Amino acid sequence: MNKSTLLEKLDKCNLCPNKCNANRIASFGKCKVGKLPIVAKAYLHKFEEPVLTGKNGSGTVFFSGCTLLCVFCQNYTLSHDNYGKEITPTRLSEIFRELEEKGATNINLVTATPHIYSIIEALNIYRPNIPIVYNSSGYENVETLKLLEGYIDIYLPDFKYYDNSLAFNFSGCKHYLETVIPAISEMIRQVGTPVFEDDILKKGVIIRHLVLPTHTSDSIKVMDCIKENFNDQVLVSLLGQYTPITKDNIYPELNNKITKLEYKRVLNYMQHIGLTKGFYQDLDSSSEIYIPHFDLEGV
Repeated sequence: MNKSTLLEKLDKCNLCPNKCNANRIASFGKCKVGKLPIVAKAYLHKFEEPVLTGKNGSGTVFFSGCTLLCVFCQNYTLSHDNYGKEITPTRLSEIFRELEEKGATNINLVTATPHIYSIIEALNIYRPNIPIVYNSSGYENVETLKLLEGYIDIYLPDFKYYDNSLAFNFSGCKHYLETVIPAISEMIRQVGTPVFEDDILKKGVIIRHLVLPTHTSDSIKVMDCIKENFNDQVLVSLLGQYTPITKDNIYPELNNKITKLEYKRVLNYMQHIGLTKGFYQDLDSSSEIYIPHFDLEGV
């Protein structure tokens, strides 16, 4: 993709389902991102799923800005406050190389949607000899995902909600369910079913679902939806790490961690319907010590 095409696309940006049509060359989109990517940290992250972390850690690049505005976001300083350093695609390609040289199991692009054009440009400059992971909210345009075909080896989407009213209230987005199903279908079409080498994932899709306090019924509907639409084509990672960032959320139920009973209810149901290929968590992971300290390391 040449620079003129890049500028043309960003002049009226509709990369994500928000379709805000913003001129990101002169200003910012709903994602709070302009022309160049903003990165807050790039390092070997050791708290991903074991098949991604490996021995040395996942070479994780934390981008700022987001297509969603989740009120409970653990990376609030990135998604809402847009903390980070603006870099060029050339510098981004250098970061990929540096993480690879440190022994990263993969290159893990976190919240990358607003930065897709720069990522493609960076990967055209230097393509690491390790898998590229696209770590996503699941709120994606199929047409945008098609731009990534051949660049991404592993897709790591969230499947956050079944109930669109929860998606709108908690994440400020419309038509989440109708968007996430075709998006994940496109991801599977591109990379296929999971492929492992020495217990490390090399290709495939892992769907993550975070159980929210008092909303296990919605989580169970998400499990049914994954079973019906994707079944054994994907791995499922059931997250119990919900950590309330503040105690004054306008939704009182989000001010507490989930209980062991809530998590167990969803996990038992997930296993009961045959979603047994994947991962679950110890609830000790619902601690702020597992949230990275964003300090521009590696940027």
